[in-house]
Amino acid sequence: MDQLRVTEIFYSLQGESTQSGRPCIFVRLTGCPLRCSYCDTEYAFTGGQHMSFDQVLEKIQSYPCNLVELTGGEPLAQPSAYTFLEFLADKGYELMLETSGAYPIQNVHNKVKIIMDLKTPSSKEAHRNLWENIQYLNIDKDEVKFVVGCQEDLDYVSQISQKYQLHEKARLLVSPVFDSINLATLATWVMDQKQPFQMQLQMHKYIWDPETQGV
Repeated sequence: MDQLRVTEIFYSLQGESTQSGRPCIFVRLTGCPLRCSYCDTEYAFTGGQHMSFDQVLEKIQSYPCNLVELTGGEPLAQPSAYTFLEFLADKGYELMLETSGAYPIQNVHNKVKIIMDLKTPSSKEAHRNLWENIQYLNIDKDEVKFVVGCQEDLDYVSQISQKYQLHEKARLLVSPVFDSINLATLATWVMDQKQPFQMQLQMHKYIWDPETQGV
């Protein structure tokens, strides 16, 4: 069915990834089976409204922007998300997908930039990482993000990145759990690594109140 359960659609700046700072339309889908300890979008776990693809497109078209990100929750928990990305790709949109990596990415449209948020130990959901997804990443467009909140997370990032040679598969981003790890410590760690990690901050949380929705 060409329908999605949507929490919100809004226009803002891209706050993360290598596209940080660009105007972007966000389509946030409802629902997520994960319960990360540091989750900042718990309001997307339930509720939402059912919208057809055409209804979502109409809302997207009301904004002066061609960059669209599908996010959640966990967007791929809704099977129709895959079809929706194809639907938007056919309309000529530049597309991004924020996914936990707990759902298969093999059938995500090849024009979509995937930001796969591999879970670290402090998230309490690292067991959800679907490692076979790594083989489907494309270094020319895709990114792997690690959210870190402690030294154990940093050790894990180093171990996993080396084990799977992630630097050959995708751009590697390291993001702090907001207000949880010293930024200078994280910066030093990134500089000391032999792999090409890129530190990022959640820009929107520094522009607007961190608890603000729809930004």
